[in-house]
Amino acid sequence: MNIEDLQMRLRQFAIERNWQPYQTPKNLAMAMVVEAAELVEIFQWLTPEQSQQIQTDPAKHQHLGEEIADVMLYLLQIADHTGVDISAALERKLLLNAIKHPAASAS
Repeated sequence: MNIEDLQMRLRQFAIERNWQPYQTPKNLAMAMVVEAAELVEIFQWLTPEQSQQIQTDPAKHQHLGEEIADVMLYLLQIADHTGVDISAALERKLLLNAIKHPAASAS
């Protein structure tokens, strides 16, 4: 996945539809939360076991992929509009998480 290419494609998509005035970080974050809620809705009444088997239902699995993509596309746009380097932010966060949550020691 080429993040910069995806962000450029999203910018072009917005330009072609005159959406730039509406694509502020605040609006994009709010839209992402709506999409995240749609993602959560897929799992809402499933048992933990059913949620782990969602890939066995092709229609549900496709819907899941679409909602994950929606959330990811908004995240890419938020980062683009705010100048966040996603790769650097991810690496930093993984390092911080490793410090905060050290590996369990072997017994």
